[in-house]
Amino acid sequence: MIAAVAENDALGKDNTLLWHLPDDFKRFKAITTGHTIIMGRKTFESFPRPLPNRPHIIITRDRSYKTSYSECTIVHSLEDALNLVDREERVYIIGGGEIYTQAMSVSDELEITRVHESYEADTYFPPIDTKIWKLVKEEHHPSDEKHAVPFSYLTYKRS
Repeated sequence: MIAAVAENDALGKDNTLLWHLPDDFKRFKAITTGHTIIMGRKTFESFPRPLPNRPHIIITRDRSYKTSYSECTIVHSLEDALNLVDREERVYIIGGGEIYTQAMSVSDELEITRVHESYEADTYFPPIDTKIWKLVKEEHHPSDEKHAVPFSYLTYKRS
């Protein structure tokens, strides 16, 4: 899974991000490009168009949901999404909150950008249980002229 998460586990509000971190966008692009990304419908609809060079799997309960984008596949459960990619070496789950919660038990790595601030939100990342997840890499990014808040890149592996 890959996510930007505030100190209080906030992800977003009204289907938008709560911060603007250009370096995190660049990292997200570098990590996910060339790999299938799995997301919920609301996450997909928060993009102006599909992200380039990444097959998209969109999970929705709405059986009539359609998209005209050829790089997008619609499924109706996380299990269906995972069955489509079972032979792929690396796949990224990119949100939102409900999909992250469902995927926590089947994921083997978390790429977290921990935003060092708390926010009011309507969508949250599930708690990271450090008995299950081991922090294997950490890189701090201070606030600067392009980033109003400091953040850290954290990589967790299932222990």
